[in-house]
Amino acid sequence: MKRIDPAIACKRRRSRGVGIVTAIFLLVVLAGLGVALVTIFTSQSQAILLDEQGVRAHQAARAGIEWGLFQRLRPGNSGCADGSSTAVALGGDVLGQFTVSVSCRRIAGLDVEEGAPSLDRWVISATACAPARDGACPDSWNNPDYVRRVIEVQI
Repeated sequence: MKRIDPAIACKRRRSRGVGIVTAIFLLVVLAGLGVALVTIFTSQSQAILLDEQGVRAHQAARAGIEWGLFQRLRPGNSGCADGSSTAVALGGDVLGQFTVSVSCRRIAGLDVEEGAPSLDRWVISATACAPARDGACPDSWNNPDYVRRVIEVQI
């Protein structure tokens, strides 16, 4: 029969429990890694949703510009008078949640001969936001879901 050296037996006794310490260390490291991944995934998801809302706000502002151009260029142009600001209601599930305000401003052009067309320019500005505060789009708002886009054109 083989005899075990007493020094080796003593080392074996002292090294008992090392495996459990290693296992606990690995579990703590993996749990920390899991929490970090969930946090990153959640913040990325929120950023993607906010970016999507920004694109929708841009499209709502474009729709407001198109409405203003239509009102300005049609005969009688009653919808986009100088200095006027109009709230435009957009329909649909996607753009219906946005508040759009369209304003028109006339910039006087050069004096021309009698009977010649006017050289006036028009500035049409559309502001779209969601969610609106008190039915309007504030310049800034301490709301993490607030998105606002402004588009301005000259004709």
